[in-house]
Formats: sequence, C-alpha cells, structure tokens
Amino acid sequence: MIKGLTRLWLLGAKRIAKAQKAQNKKLIKVLFAKPPAVKSPRRRPAAPAAAATATVATKRTQTAAKPAIPAAARLPGKWMASYYSSLADGASPPGRRMSYWLYLPAKVVSGPLPLVVMLHGCEQTAVRFSEGTRMNRLAEQKGFAVLYPQQSLRRHPNRCWHWYEKPTQDGGGDVQLIVGIIGQVVDKYAMDRSRIYIAGLSAGASMAGIVALNFPNLIAAVGLHSGTVFGAGRSRMDAYAIMQTGAAGKIGGPIRDVLEKSGAFPGMPAILIHGQSDKVVRPVNLTQLAQQFRLLNRLSGDGEPPPVLKLAAKPGARNPANAYKTIDHYSGRKLMLRVCDILQLDHAWSGGDCKLQYNACAGPDASKMMWDFFARHRRSA
Repeated sequence: MIKGLTRLWLLGAKRIAKAQKAQNKKLIKVLFAKPPAVKSPRRRPAAPAAAATATVATKRTQTAAKPAIPAAARLPGKWMASYYSSLADGASPPGRRMSYWLYLPAKVVSGPLPLVVMLHGCEQTAVRFSEGTRMNRLAEQKGFAVLYPQQSLRRHPNRCWHWYEKPTQDGGGDVQLIVGIIGQVVDKYAMDRSRIYIAGLSAGASMAGIVALNFPNLIAAVGLHSGTVFGAGRSRMDAYAIMQTGAAGKIGGPIRDVLEKSGAFPGMPAILIHGQSDKVVRPVNLTQLAQQFRLLNRLSGDGEPPPVLKLAAKPGARNPANAYKTIDHYSGRKLMLRVCDILQLDHAWSGGDCKLQYNACAGPDASKMMWDFFARHRRSA
C-alpha cells in the first residue's frame, strides 16, 4: 500500500517537474529571442506560361481575400493609428519613434475626455490587445479615450518592454517615448489632464508601473494585471528569476529610491490583478507588489475592511466567472490600493476574448474593474 502511494507521488512529481521545465524553456525563449536574420530569397526565372498563370492566381487571391476589420473599427467611435518621434521634443538625430493607436468614443460627454493608456504584453500587438481586453467597447459605454503604444520589433523580437533594465526603471528608454505619446495625444485632442490612467498586462503591467512611479504628477492611477515586483531586476536573467520567484529582500529599496527622487510624492492609487494559477509570472509578485504600494502610499493597514470573497459562477452560467478575493486599502476615506487575487486564472487578461492568446473568457471583467477603480481618482492640477 505504502509502496503504491509512494510510486503515485513520484509519478505526479515527475509530471509537475516536466511541465515546469517546458514552461521555463518557453519563458527563456521569449525573453532571450533574437531577431531572425533576413536573407534575400533566390528567385528562379519562371516560364512565360507559368508566370502568367501565377499572375492571374495572385490577382484572384487579392480580390477574394479581404483584410479582417479590427473590432475597434466596428465601434461607432474613431480608431486611429499614428506615431510619435522623439525628434519632436528636441532629441538628437536620428531619434526614435513609436507607433500607437487611439480610440475616441462617439458618446457625447461634457468636458474633456479621461484617457486610459494600455500597454500590451510580450507576443502581443496594440490592436490584438485592444480586441482581447475589449477596453474600447467599455470606453464607448463609459465615455473615455484609450491609447495603445506599441513596442517595436527592433527593440525586442517578441515586442517585450524592457522593464528589467535600470535605465528604463529610472524613467529613460521607452518610458520617455510613452510619455511623449501621452503628451502628443493630450495636446491634440484636449484630454482631461487630471484624469490620465495607465494599465498593462504582464511586461506591459511592469512597464505601466514604471511610467506611473516616474511620472506621478501625470498619472492619476495605475492598473497592473499579472505584473512583476517593481525595480528589482537589472538583466534578462534577473527578469526570468523575478517572474518565477519574486524578489524577496529587494522590495523596499526601489520604493525608497522613488520617494527620494520625487521629493513630495503625491501618492499613486493602484489596482493589482493576478491569477493564482499563473505559471509565467508567479503570484508571489502580487504579494510583493502589494507590499510596495502599501509602502509607497504609506498605508498602515489599521482599521481596514476585511477581504471580500466572490464565489465562482455556477457551471453553465451565462456569465462564467472564477472565484476571487479583493482586499482594499484606504488612506482616510480614499481607496488607494485594491488587490484582486483570482483563483484558477492563469497568465491571461481576466474576462477577455479567449479566442485571442493571453485572454481568459471567464470573469471577473478586468477591464471593468480597472475603469471602476480609475473613475474614483483624479490628479489635482
């Protein structure tokens, strides 16, 4: 009997180790990917008849195949693509540029629009991120604009943001381009400067936190979905270790640096969302991020309300949803930190379009949760 149980336990342990090894290989492949070498294909001259047939077939294919219309383009608002160049702000040539997409709702509102900046994760594009999160659809309902900067393939072959580099953590590199894009959009479309928010998924969440903590007078609140602890990494190897094991012992130092650099730090309201089944960015990062934002906002935890537990929807329910727990932290009567821990959610945007990678159909709806939190906050002039 005991031998049988031992054998079963060893088999289970081997399966877990095998799955973990496969996941580790995938993480390393994403982080350390190199741009593929571009080779000029050798073309053989086609026979006249074959060339003519190929030309006719190509024309037929081009006529029959129509490009898919992005979900945002089917909404009544405006979906626009543009780019920002660092040369516009006086950078030395050759400068850098970053593409972005902007959604402006058709819904009429009084006064300037609030702006939500959304940063995609690795192996995502701005368009796919907008479709997966359905943030534009929510923007149309609630009356706010959504901005999607996009990392270039030149900077990283999997479009990962460099959140693990010290210059980026200090507010340089891509942070300057993202802030430049925000400034360009706010100036051109007269957005509400007191209601600019930033959110992201995975590497995009880590990057959103960096932007918010380096520009606390610009960002009114931040939303991090499946993000890493702030400021601990210095290399890609560090990034891999942090994603898997967190950064114990390096939680308070980066926050003290932020507070010293900014002088009178105005506080940074934050909503943190993470899945308990996330094997890409382990849940230990949620725990450590919550500690960092409590330090950042000087939250003692005394007299705070107990956690709220929402049960999972019944099997076959119209709106499937995982069970989740939320913990709120207040400064006086102001909600400064909301931590949402979702059971059975892996590395995916909760309540998104699961036809697209890194999105989970089952709720709770992370987009709605973030906007409900953002709507409570504005940055004083």
